[in-house]
Amino acid sequence: MTSRPVFLYILIFGKYFAPGRAQNTPCDLGYFPCGNTTKCLPQQLQCNGVDDCENHVDEDNCGDINGWSTQFDRYYGNNYKMTSLYPSIVAETSECYFCFFLFIPLLFLVPHHPFSLLHPLYSVVGSAPMQCICQGLELECDEINLRAVPSVSSNVTFMSLRRNLIRKLPPNVFKRYHGLQTLCLQNNKIRSVSVYAFRGLYSLTKLYLSHNRITLLKPGVFEDLHRLEWLIIEDNHLNRISPLTFYGLNSLILLVLMNNVLTRLPDKSLCQHMPRLHWLDFEGNHIHNLRNLTFISCSNLTVLVMRKNKINHLSENTFAPLQKLDELDLGSNKIENLSHIFKDLKELSQLNLSYNPIQTIQANQFDNLIKLKSLSLEGIEISNIQQRMFRPLMNLSYIYFKRFQYCGYAPHVRICKPNTDGLSSLEDLLASIIQRVFVWVVSAVTCFGNIFVICMRPYIRSENKLHAMSIISLCCADCLMGIYLFVIGAFDLKFRGEYNKHAQLWMESIHCQLLGSLAILSTEVSVLLLTFLTLEKYICIVYPFRCLRPGKCRTITVLILIWIIGVIVAFIPLSNKEFFKNYYGTNGVCFPLHSEDAESTGAQIYSVAIFLGINLAAFIIIVFSYGSMFYSIHQSAITANEIRNQVKKEMILAKRFFFIVFTDALCWIPIFILKFLSLLQVEIPGTITSWVVIFILPINSALNPILYTLTTRPFKEMIHQFWYNYRQRRSIDSKRSQKTYAPSFIWVEMWPMQEMPTELMEPVLFADSSELSLISQSTKLNSYS
Repeated sequence: MTSRPVFLYILIFGKYFAPGRAQNTPCDLGYFPCGNTTKCLPQQLQCNGVDDCENHVDEDNCGDINGWSTQFDRYYGNNYKMTSLYPSIVAETSECYFCFFLFIPLLFLVPHHPFSLLHPLYSVVGSAPMQCICQGLELECDEINLRAVPSVSSNVTFMSLRRNLIRKLPPNVFKRYHGLQTLCLQNNKIRSVSVYAFRGLYSLTKLYLSHNRITLLKPGVFEDLHRLEWLIIEDNHLNRISPLTFYGLNSLILLVLMNNVLTRLPDKSLCQHMPRLHWLDFEGNHIHNLRNLTFISCSNLTVLVMRKNKINHLSENTFAPLQKLDELDLGSNKIENLSHIFKDLKELSQLNLSYNPIQTIQANQFDNLIKLKSLSLEGIEISNIQQRMFRPLMNLSYIYFKRFQYCGYAPHVRICKPNTDGLSSLEDLLASIIQRVFVWVVSAVTCFGNIFVICMRPYIRSENKLHAMSIISLCCADCLMGIYLFVIGAFDLKFRGEYNKHAQLWMESIHCQLLGSLAILSTEVSVLLLTFLTLEKYICIVYPFRCLRPGKCRTITVLILIWIIGVIVAFIPLSNKEFFKNYYGTNGVCFPLHSEDAESTGAQIYSVAIFLGINLAAFIIIVFSYGSMFYSIHQSAITANEIRNQVKKEMILAKRFFFIVFTDALCWIPIFILKFLSLLQVEIPGTITSWVVIFILPINSALNPILYTLTTRPFKEMIHQFWYNYRQRRSIDSKRSQKTYAPSFIWVEMWPMQEMPTELMEPVLFADSSELSLISQSTKLNSYS
């Protein structure tokens, strides 16, 4: 719920009708009646797009049309139904009830200018130029490259000169048009406006100066506009205004000064010369504070929009004169403390405080807002939230929070948003059925695959034992991810249908903290182990004759060190609650992705250090190492001139390397992008977070057993051997055929020279060192194929 340009809404919606609430049937707190029936529906089923009441009552009056829309209907609806702040002539006709006057400026004395005396389409009497659209006393000359205001008959009532090249408004340029009621000058290049530019426009009711380059409006520039009701000066470069700027605007009702560069408002009463002003819009300026005297004479003001400014302080009596104010929009400012600034706004029906760094909200903050119908607190962490804050607001129909869990503190409000954060909802910890199914499937696949590999690895006798130890350690880390997903699925079942009652307690509980630590432990140990395994292969292939191969003691030391680092990284946030606050409790799945501005700066920094520090560095190392390995083997193949065989082996190797790097990239690149976007303060929908945490993050844990064990040659040889022996035992001729199957060669996955039988390691004379390197790398090529 945000304040938007008023003219856009008027164009789209027109007239609105205020919603009514059926209260004929008494219902329990948190439930609302289905019209005149005895059926009651809970808050979360209101306006969810489904006809749960079976008479559409729960889907009626779902639009929040309080505030400006109600005021527009009240003050302008009868006179300006279905009109836009940017009107245009719809019908085109050549019949005009006024005549064009000849141009005097030499600027237009060119053959092809649309208003030139020499232009063949120019008509002096009875009709407008062909480039303009004319109907009755209304003229539209848009987008025809005009550089000055045209001179036409004085009885024109509507003039539109939008999207032209007009740079200045000289004195008395509109003086002859005493009957002009609407003047549209949007999207020109106007920089200079003479203090006498609008003299003589006694009948003007609407003036549009939006999307120009106006930096200054001198006092008295609107002096003759006694009947002006709408003044729109949006998207200009105004840097200051004074009460005298609006001298003469006795009938002004609506003033829009959006998206200028105003840094402060006048110390004196802004409405001094605008006694009838109802609507004031300063959205998108650079205003830092509001003074007590600014609105002292604005007693008729009903809509005040100060959204997207830099307001950081509000004194207690700032809004005291605004006794009739119906909508107040203070969203997207820098307000930290509210004090009792709303105590005099007894007629207020819509209040927007969203996206302010408000630290705390007093329990009695909204007690005087007895007519409030819509309250927006989006983007605000309410650390001291309680039902007492909202209980006095008995007319409140719409409330907007940062977290859907807060809806439990306003059970008497019919429509509470959001209903979900993309991961969880009011009803369930996992909002989507796809999430629930995926959690159980990936949990089962991850646990089964890794446990299977842990059990089968000791039976692969031809494998390097140190490498097997690293793979088993990797499977243990990945298995923790499966356990994490399994527990999340279990708690989803436990809270099914009533999650919102337990959400806040669950995210602050020790169970959630430990579960989040388990997920980070699994993630970081897995990342570090993959990096270690990659560096092992890199050293073995690229530097085959260097003394860089780790021995048993060194390998065990590295594995223990990796697990210690993982434990430290995972459990440090639990050691200092003041610094990290609820690090793991920012969402229902307890994973600290922190894709938005975290409530704790320490938590945000720590999360960035993990995901854009450790993990990004590891990913870069893995990509570089596999690229170097492939390049090294490719160069050896070229040296040996064994083109046909080596190309085939290189393709097999390239596919394997590609899938290893691709799965790593598929898992981590989305997380890196998400963290970069969060640093740039880009708002990230909760649905994207759910995809990352539930669907993308577990990919490596589920696929690592396949990539590092189940698709390797040692495992395939072992399976073939088991299958062959099984068939031999079942054979009828088993007595005559007692020979068992043996692999066609001795398999060594990591260091080929380390565990080969002595009879295969007899010294052989090679012509040179390049031939020795070729044989060694060729053996490793067979290994990784």
